Amino acid sequence: MKNHHPALTAPLLIGLYGAIRLLPGSKEPEAGWLLGHAALLAGLLLFVPVLLELRRRVAARLLGTVALVVAGTGLAASVGQTLIDLWVGVVAVDKADQHRLFGEIQDVPGVLPVFYTVLPTLFYLGLLVLLGAAFRQVPLWSPLLVLAATVLMAANLDLMTPGALLFALGLRPLTVPAGPPMRPVAA
Repeated sequence: MKNHHPALTAPLLIGLYGAIRLLPGSKEPEAGWLLGHAALLAGLLLFVPVLLELRRRVAARLLGTVALVVAGTGLAASVGQTLIDLWVGVVAVDKADQHRLFGEIQDVPGVLPVFYTVLPTLFYLGLLVLLGAAFRQVPLWSPLLVLAATVLMAANLDLMTPGALLFALGLRPLTVPAGPPMRPVAA
């Protein structure tokens, strides 16, 4: 196992973001905001090789490809949201300016569903489908842990760090080299 495998590093960086956001001042345009969102961005980008590895482990090619596109779309939306958040953190002079800037951006038609509410959820959906479809390459508990992590983080953003740890545990089987994907058995 590599020390810096993306399947472990990606969720741990997201967990770091979760821990930073609990610190005083981290929700204002200061160093904590920028550091936390930089960790989040790095973690999200590291999910690209994780998704590609999962796709490689799925025997049903069409299902794997569709799930990869769904997850990639959600991941791209999440990266976009994080870039918006970083930009606001850089240009806002104080908390009031931060709120004003977010209001201006989120008032643009389509921004909320594309970057904040609808499309980002596709990442989790696609990831879970990939994990489930790779059932011959990953244990059953893997998608269950990722599902539990997703529910935990969706329930309360203050639970991002424990959720990220569950993500890392759920994705740990990806740190072991996989054999070639097995062909589905014809009925």
